[in-house]
Amino acid sequence: MLNVLMARAGAKCEFCTASDDLAPMAVGPDADGTANRGILLCGVCRDMIEGDIDTNHMRCLGSAMWSEHAPVQVMAWRMLDRLSDQAWARDLLDQIYMEDATRRWAEVGALRDSAHKDSNGAVLNAGDNVVLIKDLPVKGAGFTAKRGTAVRGISLVVDNPAHIEGRVEGQRIVILTEFVKKK
Repeated sequence: MLNVLMARAGAKCEFCTASDDLAPMAVGPDADGTANRGILLCGVCRDMIEGDIDTNHMRCLGSAMWSEHAPVQVMAWRMLDRLSDQAWARDLLDQIYMEDATRRWAEVGALRDSAHKDSNGAVLNAGDNVVLIKDLPVKGAGFTAKRGTAVRGISLVVDNPAHIEGRVEGQRIVILTEFVKKK
């Protein structure tokens, strides 16, 4: 696969065009070890796919998203989706064009890769206990959930990794994951 990807990409990262520390990366789900389900990335871009993102470096996605190769489009879409809190990334997501099957591939992998994470980036699981890190007014319930309140046995909102559910003062409420930390 490496030789095929090197030829396809001209021995450059398919995101940022760097020529150092290049390696193939499988694009799942259902990666089959071929170039049709892989991309060639530099070490910096590979690290950002699996960890923290340097938003300035990832502006290279504005070019990568126009690649004629589906795996590059898929990973560019997924990274832009992860960066959707940035206005420039939302603008690019609105502009990106992909065949329907390619878009489904991107979305399925993004859903599989998404996880509920607390304010420190720790992965949250159903049944975990968390603590509120700030006072939160609870809409429709007429009270404020105070900072330091423990929420035991949380539930995950399946279709939104930014939300969890838990009981505070006897009320079942939805809480944004950015306002909790895992105990």
